[in-house]
Amino acid sequence: MNHGTTDAAHHGLPAHEVVLLLEADAARGLSPDVVAVRAVTYGPNRLPGIQHDSLLRSAARQFNNPLIYVLLAAAAVTVFLGEYVDSSVILGVVAVNTTIGLIQEVRAEAALDALRALVPTRSMVIRSGQRLRIPSDELVPGDLVLMEAGDKVPADIRLVRVSGLKADESALTGESETVTKDEVVLPISTPVADRRNMVYGGTLVTSGSGAGVVVATGGETELGEIHRLIGTVRPVPTPLTSKLAKFSMTLTIAILALSACAFVVGLARGQETALMFTSVVAMAVGAIPEGLPAAVSVTLAIGVGRMAKRRAIVRRLPVVETLGSTTVICSDKTGTFTENQMTVAALWTPAAKYDLTGVGYGPDGSVRRRESHRDLGGIPEGNDASMTWCLIAGAACNDSAVFQQDDTWQIRGDPTEAAMIVAAGKGHADLQGFLARHPRISTIPFTHERQFMATLHRDDEGYADGLLLVKGSIERVLELCVGQMGSKGESEPLDVGVITQAADDLAGQGLRVLATAMTRTKGLSPIDPDAGLGGLTFVGMQAMFDPPRNAAAAAVRSCRTAGIKVKMITGDHPGTAQAIAAAVGLDGGSDHIVTGADLEGKTAEHLADVVDEASVFARVSPAQKLLLIHALQSNGHVVAMTGDGVNDAPALRQANVGIAMGHAGTEVAKEASDIVLADDNFATIEAAVEEGRNVFDNLVKFIVWTIPTNMGEGLVILVAIIMGWPLPILPTQILWINMTTAVALGLMLAFEPKEPGLMTRGPRDPDRPLLTWGLAFRTLLVSVLLVSGTWWIFEFELARGASLDEARTAAVNLFVVVQLFYLFSCRSLTRSVWKLRPFSNRWLVVGVLVQLAGQAAITYLPVMNALFHTAPLAPDTWLGILGAGVVASVAVAADKRFRHTII
Repeated sequence: MNHGTTDAAHHGLPAHEVVLLLEADAARGLSPDVVAVRAVTYGPNRLPGIQHDSLLRSAARQFNNPLIYVLLAAAAVTVFLGEYVDSSVILGVVAVNTTIGLIQEVRAEAALDALRALVPTRSMVIRSGQRLRIPSDELVPGDLVLMEAGDKVPADIRLVRVSGLKADESALTGESETVTKDEVVLPISTPVADRRNMVYGGTLVTSGSGAGVVVATGGETELGEIHRLIGTVRPVPTPLTSKLAKFSMTLTIAILALSACAFVVGLARGQETALMFTSVVAMAVGAIPEGLPAAVSVTLAIGVGRMAKRRAIVRRLPVVETLGSTTVICSDKTGTFTENQMTVAALWTPAAKYDLTGVGYGPDGSVRRRESHRDLGGIPEGNDASMTWCLIAGAACNDSAVFQQDDTWQIRGDPTEAAMIVAAGKGHADLQGFLARHPRISTIPFTHERQFMATLHRDDEGYADGLLLVKGSIERVLELCVGQMGSKGESEPLDVGVITQAADDLAGQGLRVLATAMTRTKGLSPIDPDAGLGGLTFVGMQAMFDPPRNAAAAAVRSCRTAGIKVKMITGDHPGTAQAIAAAVGLDGGSDHIVTGADLEGKTAEHLADVVDEASVFARVSPAQKLLLIHALQSNGHVVAMTGDGVNDAPALRQANVGIAMGHAGTEVAKEASDIVLADDNFATIEAAVEEGRNVFDNLVKFIVWTIPTNMGEGLVILVAIIMGWPLPILPTQILWINMTTAVALGLMLAFEPKEPGLMTRGPRDPDRPLLTWGLAFRTLLVSVLLVSGTWWIFEFELARGASLDEARTAAVNLFVVVQLFYLFSCRSLTRSVWKLRPFSNRWLVVGVLVQLAGQAAITYLPVMNALFHTAPLAPDTWLGILGAGVVASVAVAADKRFRHTII
């Protein structure tokens, strides 16, 4: 016997066969003995845990980086040489980066814990004929569960009895409207979102009541399937992580090769082994960009702060940069492109058409007559009797409620019904007064077969004994009507053709249309749903939708200008998806909409073609969302995925950047994501992309600045070894240059403001490496300038009688000054330094002043002279040092003019 939703298609079997298959009882439920056996067989109704790596193993994984290996080796060597301060600084950098990576990994695993928390605590069941409220984790397959409005569904359940039962399944399927449930048998191929004879664990009963047999518990539920998808998805490495790994490997090989060559050459020239070992270590320490890992962390952290100010909360640091390289944004529809609040947008009555202003469940808004079908005889706007009855019928024939809580408007029940209550308020229909005068006597709940809801009210106005209100589908309500209401309340012949055409026009605009009708009755006997209704008077139609966000269309345009494709991937109906896609400016014509059924059985190659061509995907399952993200990534795209429901969690985790909604999003979606939008607004994604691009720009500026200068330090030592000359800069002096300039100068590039045109250029090629030919040439150019300048000042000072310490001090200061001049050139990779506002980055000015103060200290303070083997310089020596800085700046400016991009 199989109780999984995948293999046993319970929705395709009659209810009595499901009961037989599960060896259950649809009246008395299971016996305690059977429950005990099944509890052992199937285990508790909880989502299974996933075995995670130990904290120690996760921490060890953070060291798996070639640059970290070199830094650790350098730390070991400096300890061996007795340079404990140097080794402490290097180990501190390694420790900071390890801690950051470990925190990111631990937080990512919290998604599974949030998913397990979705299971409710207690459920109402019938066992051995007795009603019991038990902990939900004690449910077993075959249990008979009772549900009513407000209950969270505890497991996957095949319904056997329903009474107006509706469920909100948006968190699981993406369907924005509540789903009306019944017991009808469905085809085996029916997708989850359309299985109206089933309710699924983690969803919510919004109205009505029902009973059903549990067909799957724990990991065998649809929720469990999503749990497995999340557990099998490993976070995709960010472009920055991948590029830095390749870059670090290349740099490591280059440093080790140069060190080995230098060691061999030195020995061949007859140098002592100990001296060569010390010199080679000095060269390696000089070439290693110790500040690079720290610069990456600081630059990303600054980006996190800037994004937070723009309502995007970052949970994993590296994705800040990844946003800047995003080529495709895949967005859920409900709550992202839309407000996730059903809103009546239009009314149609036999007399006139009306537009309603305002969106959402708040009371702000009004009803405005758009056009009249005929002369209303001087009736002022708002006095159309058919309009008033249309609003009253929609709001009174209703089981939902709208209320204010913590300054926000909330609903209880069906969003469609809540929208009709709000519409009545906008049209000044006195719903509370009506219900006080006409209390409800009985109800016929809405069912899929019936296609309408009816309520009988007491009529105390002397017209009749009862007042019958009806709302439902256009076709069904029209079948029950014999006439229509005029603007003054008079009865008119029913014009089915005109009404049907008006309904089609509204539906063609992507609106959901419900008809309303009323009649007065003799007697107050409860309505018999099987006796049939008739003789109704048609009073009008209400057309509603989940409105698109105001800023969504502008954000989509901005993304396209930036070269980023935007795609809608939703579990909602294709017609609804098409309407919203058109409203926000996506290419969502009917020929461009792909459904989940269209994706079934597609090969990976065909799927890769389809996902690039189409912009709108509707009625897709969580597993299909994951396949679409995979397909885009296989095509070389960097994918950002937005979502708010449980069904979005696997795709959020698979995407290069997972973006969850802060307000409407489930905890599962938030924990599976990298970024949470505090305002649930698609426009915030555009702002986050802009900040991400700025972060990458600033990281590139640091890399372009630090790599040439570090390689220059290593080459200075290499030249000395090859030529057999004394070192112009000592190892301790090299480390001084590395650490002070990296912090005081290089890190200040992280604060550079955004450059013009940031969102008008296309996204970077994800396959483009950090170490380009342009960067290689720039590295060679600046390294040659540094090496030649250093040796020139060193030999010049010795030639004019300076001591060895004085010559080395001049070389150290020239190295720092050239780096300082080069720093200003790196503030922009394309624009001239003279076109930049000098004080637009105040932190850089502060850093320059700090560095200059440090150079003055190491040059002129006796204690620093003793520690670093330096000596005071004569004033005229500084003229040569500044001249070298100017020469380097001019050379880099020329390279920038003829080479527009280097990375």
